[in-house]
Amino acid sequence: MRSLHIGLHLGRRAALAALVSAAVTVTAGLPASAAGVQTAAGGHSGVRGAVLSVRSLTGPQALPGASRNLLVTYVSKGVTGRAVKVTGTVALPKGRPPADGWPVISWAHGTTGTADVCAPSRNTPGGPADDYISVANTTLDRWVANGFAVVQTDYEGLGTPGEHPYMNGAGAADTVIDMVRAAREVDRRVGRDWFAAGHSQGGHASLFTAVARNAAGDVRLRGVVSIAPGGWGLSQVAPYILSGAPGAEQAIAFLPTLLIGAAAADKAVEPDRLLTPEAAPLLATARTGCLAQIRETAARIPADKVFTRGADLAPLTAYLRSQEPVGLEVKVPVLVAQGTADTLTPKAGTDRIVADLCAKAPKVTYGVYDGVGHRGAIAASFDDALAFVKLIRSGKTPVTTC
Repeated sequence: MRSLHIGLHLGRRAALAALVSAAVTVTAGLPASAAGVQTAAGGHSGVRGAVLSVRSLTGPQALPGASRNLLVTYVSKGVTGRAVKVTGTVALPKGRPPADGWPVISWAHGTTGTADVCAPSRNTPGGPADDYISVANTTLDRWVANGFAVVQTDYEGLGTPGEHPYMNGAGAADTVIDMVRAAREVDRRVGRDWFAAGHSQGGHASLFTAVARNAAGDVRLRGVVSIAPGGWGLSQVAPYILSGAPGAEQAIAFLPTLLIGAAAADKAVEPDRLLTPEAAPLLATARTGCLAQIRETAARIPADKVFTRGADLAPLTAYLRSQEPVGLEVKVPVLVAQGTADTLTPKAGTDRIVADLCAKAPKVTYGVYDGVGHRGAIAASFDDALAFVKLIRSGKTPVTTC
């Protein structure tokens, strides 16, 4: 495996083509940057990051190395611009915090699905999303052991009312940021300085988080870790399936989550009108199960039986194009981590993401891990991610590979 040594120049990556993741209520006190969303019909506070409820968390959702784990319901900005309820978790490290509070890792999880049962905070041993969540939590526990408060959003619509706007970059970023604000309301030992980290769908979310500007008095984003980020060539998913090219079966497994997510943000996308009767079970499975179950259903549907004849795919394609991580001008240092054996978000696509980010702002450090697959990149990149974060916390700037 070729690992990344933070601070050393690794050389330029060529851009490659690729097509184808007890109640507490707060009504005031957050800075202006945390406000600015309409109060939702449910009547809860429209202040972003306001905590609606908090309780102790035990079981598989809890990180074992934490001194305390909490389940939090908080307010965030939904994709329609209205305030929404979101759930997430807070894991506090052991020992006394630094004078300025524990630094924060706000984790953006990878694709689990769009059904409420797929929310990480609802995970159970052997549950429908446990195969992924248990892998991620093993590495997140290492962050706790190194003195970081780890907060995890479920995202909008996962475990809470409404559909989950899967792969909506700005919407996911809002929930990631507001999770940090909520954690500080729950426990003031949680510091203002935070880092966004995410994998796959969450790697995509973390890149959109990196474009936000820090406001005076608000939480301070110091850096971003994006692991195997998804989203490059997102608008080509439907044409790729229609082509029947090798690998189309993997795209079919992600199609229903993309359809449901797009429809949650754009009413012009009508999933049920696009799929054939043979492919309709994809949506039924996605509305009740998680990614592992969707894959089982997708394996039984040929690529030429997915879309109805003459299906108007233009609204879907246009929406997905708007969510591709293209033209992002990041405001903080970004570490992108990618395995060479990743078949879900191939290195070629991540090379293009890195090249595009570098063209806007040379703040990217790119770590490549030989022989590492999609989920394996979470653990494989941890040592480099920790070194990257510590370097920034020491007041230094990582040398970019742009």
